[in-house]
Parts: sequence; structure tokens; C-alpha cells
Amino acid sequence: MKKLIVTMAVAMLTGWAVPALAQMPNINLLADGPSKTPEEKEAEAARDKAYKDTMRKIPDAKSSSDPWGNVRTVEQPKATPPVKTTAAKKSKSGASTN
Repeated sequence: MKKLIVTMAVAMLTGWAVPALAQMPNINLLADGPSKTPEEKEAEAARDKAYKDTMRKIPDAKSSSDPWGNVRTVEQPKATPPVKTTAAKKSKSGASTN
């Protein structure tokens, strides 16, 4: 009985500790890498400038994002009344009784 109480107490304390660990700040214990050389900084600035220039050349999308937009019509066609034919009447009246 005593082992059960101790086990339950440990489980409860562990349940409280896990959320507390999730709130701990992210600490980087590794040293930061070496700083960039002036050439690397210039190359990165050139890449960023080229990227921004390319992004300015792309036109803004002004079309609808509806994938079925070209399939649907603006106005739905009105249903035409069914055409009555004499063939349908003949097949009903032509049935023989046995």
C-alpha cells in the first residue's frame, strides 16, 4: 500500500514538472559561429538585392483564386419543359392485358 502511494506521488510530481520544463527558455550553450567576413557580407547583400529586384518584377495576381471559376457560367440556363411525344403515349396504351 505504501509503494502505491509513493508511486502515485512521483507520478503526480512528474506530471507537474513536464509542463514546467516546456516553459524553460531556450538557452544555446554552444558558442556562436565565426562572424562573416566583409566579402561574405557583400555577397549576401548582393543576393538580397537581386532577390528583391526579382520580386518587384513579378506582377500582382489580380485573378480570382476560384479553381472552378472558368467552368461555371454566370447565369444558369433555364430548364426547358419536356417535350411530349406521341410515342410515349402509344407505349402506355399499347400494353395488352393477359
